[in-house]
Amino acid sequence: MGAAEGGFGIYIHWPFCAAKCPYCDFNSHVRHQPVDQARFAAAFERELSHFADLTKGRTVQSVFLGGGTPSLMEPATVDRILKAISDRWSMDENVEISLEANPSSVEAERFRGYRAAGVNRVSLGVQSLIDTDLRLLGRLHDARTARTAIETARATFPRLSFDLIYARPGQTLAGWEQELNEAIALAADHLSLYQLTIEEGTPFHTLFHAGKLKMPDQDLGAEFYELTQDVTAAAGLPAYEVSNHARPGAECRHNLVYWRYGDYVGVGPGAHGRITVGVSKLATATERHPETWLENVESHGHALIENAGLSEEEQGDEFLLMGLRLTEGIDLKRYERYASRSIDPLRLAALIEHGMVEEIGENRIRATREGFFVLDAVVADLAA
Repeated sequence: MGAAEGGFGIYIHWPFCAAKCPYCDFNSHVRHQPVDQARFAAAFERELSHFADLTKGRTVQSVFLGGGTPSLMEPATVDRILKAISDRWSMDENVEISLEANPSSVEAERFRGYRAAGVNRVSLGVQSLIDTDLRLLGRLHDARTARTAIETARATFPRLSFDLIYARPGQTLAGWEQELNEAIALAADHLSLYQLTIEEGTPFHTLFHAGKLKMPDQDLGAEFYELTQDVTAAAGLPAYEVSNHARPGAECRHNLVYWRYGDYVGVGPGAHGRITVGVSKLATATERHPETWLENVESHGHALIENAGLSEEEQGDEFLLMGLRLTEGIDLKRYERYASRSIDPLRLAALIEHGMVEEIGENRIRATREGFFVLDAVVADLAA
């Protein structure tokens, strides 16, 4: 299996947030004292060096600064991290460098600093354009701040995306259609639209199970999804992945590395990665707690807590799970190279017959819109 297949990206995890959202189960942490950014930047440099030694000769197609809230980083910190990457790998001439930002932490001057450092795409965590829903979601910004942040981002960066969450408590289909149309009018060429899910260990999970948070039922959730697909497609921003919509050619290149089962280095507290070393595809993960991660990197040059080769079966399963999220689907021959076996033709035929999967040319399949609703089950069936 060629290491270059699917692309090569770098993910940087900045774990700090100004506040923890009640629906969020990401590795994010609130600190009431200023973070020593210079010390963290030095640690990112060291961990990047560790992974650069393992991935010599690779060309970086994408860098993604995620979190947490990376827009809490000083531009000098971002500049130092990006310089560390370009010093250790060759960079594709069209490299995509994305940074996640919260509208509440958007300052025009800081954004200009990120642009000068090399960031050419920003992803804003807007989540809603309705003030009452923003408060419910625990966001620190209001809708007016979000619109201003979008304008600032559009004026500063060549490419912009923003996130919205739908199927929120009390939300109506008509209300969502109106909000979505406003979002499309504000958007440049990419939107990430996520259905609200209740994740274990979050305040929303506690409220939901105490009967204090009423969520749309499964059928209404499906209607929200259908409406989202229809409205975005009609506006020229069709889904290219379950939750991501773009004008053709404006897809997030970094996320395509994940979904096309490419290689990506994961650096920072709680970052995950997949890298090909020799003939092995390795799954990597780092220490989640920020200060413990920092101390481990300073002591050992990295903070890896997982660094394991994936079996052929695991690689095949991951390839299906990631690739079938895409409307472009997957190459069955590539699956066979990972898994060292073919998909059972009878199972595939049954899924096609039931309208869950469709063939798109020779040796390619994809999930249908109906299949996306039960994607985990489709993947489990194909992997069996």
